[in-house]
Amino acid sequence: MCGVFGVFNHPEAANLTYLGLHALQHRGQESAGIVTCETGTLHAVRKMGLVSEIFTPDLIAQLPGTLAIGHVRYTTAGGSLPKNIQPLTAEYRHESIALAHNGNLVNAEALRDELEEEGAIFASQSDTEVILQLMARSKAEGVAGRLIDALDKIRGAYSLVIATGDKLIAVRDPHGFRPLVLGRMRNQPSCYVVASETCAFDLIEAEKIRDIGPGEILIIDKDGLQSVQVRREPRRLCVFEHVYFARPDSVIDDLSVYDARIAMGEALARESPVAADVVIPVPDSGVVSALGYARQSGLPFELGLIRNHYVGRTFIEPKESIRHFGVKLKLNPVPQVLKGRRVVVIDDSLVRGTTSRKIVKMIRAAGAAEVHLRIASPPVISPCYYGIDTPTRAELLASSHTPDEVARYVTADSLAHLSLAGLMQAVRGDSGVAFCTSCFTGDYPIRFTPPQGRRQLRLIEV
Repeated sequence: MCGVFGVFNHPEAANLTYLGLHALQHRGQESAGIVTCETGTLHAVRKMGLVSEIFTPDLIAQLPGTLAIGHVRYTTAGGSLPKNIQPLTAEYRHESIALAHNGNLVNAEALRDELEEEGAIFASQSDTEVILQLMARSKAEGVAGRLIDALDKIRGAYSLVIATGDKLIAVRDPHGFRPLVLGRMRNQPSCYVVASETCAFDLIEAEKIRDIGPGEILIIDKDGLQSVQVRREPRRLCVFEHVYFARPDSVIDDLSVYDARIAMGEALARESPVAADVVIPVPDSGVVSALGYARQSGLPFELGLIRNHYVGRTFIEPKESIRHFGVKLKLNPVPQVLKGRRVVVIDDSLVRGTTSRKIVKMIRAAGAAEVHLRIASPPVISPCYYGIDTPTRAELLASSHTPDEVARYVTADSLAHLSLAGLMQAVRGDSGVAFCTSCFTGDYPIRFTPPQGRRQLRLIEV
């Protein structure tokens, strides 16, 4: 789920990257990093925590250069450890290089075993490091050639930003699972920017040029833009970007996330109406779909749950004194909205069901007469191997329980999901864009053996 950002040819590249990562913070909150390049030398700041906590003015001042890349991390492959923070950097016989990755390589474990048999030493647990190792071993000419060699061996989801001595490189996998977009600063046309989402461009007043295409390598240097098309497969943008990941003000592959979520809510109201008094969202990801549901159903939209946006990363949790503490820390019910009313609760998805159960009980405890849970996506029945940290199939509630059983578990008076057909129509309309829906269908675009995990030696630095 991570977010990536890159800047080429701007005197405040580090500052722009900081702002870009701030806009992409929703894509990962565990760690963040920025690497800049000045006359072939890489300068890096990488730490655990949120962007605003890490990058002080003094640290930004230590990142010179007009070329920069950045990353916010949400752990999928590799643990949540300092050694796995990106962008990763390496020096080998050809050049110094920095790389940031959004996605997940499904054959990284097998490639890593092969590389270690050949004597490779890995500094992290991240699947991203496999790409650097493959590039270092390539005998091809130029960074583009070595990159093409590496990409020919890897499989899975990857949107990459890469910094070398004088180049910014953007790469998207052949299926286009994860988003990646190219832009340009409005007041400096020779300055190009690359980001996971267009919302990062809005903050820095850049304009979108286009999406990076599936299977495209885009090289940006002093001579301008050079596009290289490598292996192309049937396009499969992750539909969960529109359901949950992306910010609603972003546009992905020319499709508005906001419009898609409104349409999801409207379709859900048509498919699963219920006699009720009020529609409330589970903030923040359920807000836009709840607006669509309320609009279609004619029911009033209200904020029955208030989210605390200032929850820190660490806190002291009471062991027994406060039930449902984790949910209550983030959400608080509004009794004036809920008491005595039949409530429709809109959420984006239901995975394990534990959070939904706590939310329903909280709303009922605040005085709601009935609680009807409506989910603006189909049941999640399969794990994702393309960049989402979903549980195993056994932990996915809908994979082994009927809708009625799930409704009883979450203690709702009724439960309904948006159908897959309704979701597809809401997201793509008449555009014909194809999506990866493996989490809802179990149909994986890339066939592979799921990774079994490997023994890791951990170095704990105190």
